[in-house]
Amino acid sequence: MDFALSEEQRAIQEAMRRICEPYDDGYWLDRDRDGRFPHEFAAAVARNGWFGITTPEAYGGAGLGITEAAIVMKEIGRLGLAATSSVHINIFGLQPVVGFGTEEQKQRMLPPLIAGEERACFGVTEPDAGLDTTHITTFARRADKGYVVNGRKVWTSTAQHADRILLVTRTTALADCARPTDGMTVFYTRFDRERIEVREIEKMARKAVDSNAIFIDGLKVPEEDRIGKDGDGFRVLLHGLNAERIVAAASAIGAGQAVLEKAAAYAGERNVFGRPIGMNQAIQHPLADIWMRLQAAELMLFKAAHLYDSGQPCGLEANSAKYLASQASFDAAFRAVRTHGGFGFAREYHVERYFRESILNFIAPVSEELILCHVAEKALGLPKSYCPASRVPNTMALSSPSEGASFL
Repeated sequence: MDFALSEEQRAIQEAMRRICEPYDDGYWLDRDRDGRFPHEFAAAVARNGWFGITTPEAYGGAGLGITEAAIVMKEIGRLGLAATSSVHINIFGLQPVVGFGTEEQKQRMLPPLIAGEERACFGVTEPDAGLDTTHITTFARRADKGYVVNGRKVWTSTAQHADRILLVTRTTALADCARPTDGMTVFYTRFDRERIEVREIEKMARKAVDSNAIFIDGLKVPEEDRIGKDGDGFRVLLHGLNAERIVAAASAIGAGQAVLEKAAAYAGERNVFGRPIGMNQAIQHPLADIWMRLQAAELMLFKAAHLYDSGQPCGLEANSAKYLASQASFDAAFRAVRTHGGFGFAREYHVERYFRESILNFIAPVSEELILCHVAEKALGLPKSYCPASRVPNTMALSSPSEGASFL
């Protein structure tokens, strides 16, 4: 078993590091203060050809695997969650179009996103449905040559800047469906601001990448913007969720490794009682423990990516990588704050930003509690715990991917 990156993968890693290098801590501190979207960074990623890394070359993508996407997102993750969130949907968010779109749709929808000419957002999560995506109420009613959509979404990232929206709706009421997963439909359509009101949500972290509540009133969607069949939206939505977990894990691991390096560097330089604090085992041991846990999460990440790229089942591995990466990244950031002592509380040392951002990994794109339920059922054979037996079989897609797909 070869754990080394290939020559091509190392070249991808180095190329992404060069792109990220000019966008240092000072740049992201400024964006965290002023809340301005990091247009320059996103443009640099697009200009160098990394949008659509997993999209076929015929549509302007690189045609590479989820392993390479993870390498890219891990490097971007070293800059923090705002960086990954600013480019995630352009790098990976349109997998439903890749998997279920017609040839005409792929030719029309994918190249502008990959070239960075258009930005998209992902409308899935709703305030009254939460993690149970089958209970969304945003409804697309059949109309002349298309649909009219009414409803609301929440935690829709980048909606302030989006030109398009990947929108999950119901086209049949839940009460009229044989199964909760029936009657859902996905669209990729124009973000018409005359019909969609956007209200930004103030939040703990990632100020530079907006999160929003959106209110849809009479949005007209042409039939040619429907992805897949009418009522087949749940299956469309499932496409790529394991890959999303992998990419999210990669981002968390990159952030965790970067903030751990900051802690170790500070511990080697900071002198108290006439010696570096890094000589103290109370400092050394937690940092060493976190280093090992990040390495373990990275191994699970690349195991999941290998299984995905080779067409094998990878749900347990992808969710496990996300779980391990989230915990290790949070602990790395928390320990970095504590290693810096009082200065860890100061924004100019940057570790507190990583700490605030790391908390989101416990929630999006899937909560760690649902991951534990999934592992308990699928790996250990224990009975399902998080929905009644009469409901849909366990798919893990009951957890909403919306914020993950865009923070991503």
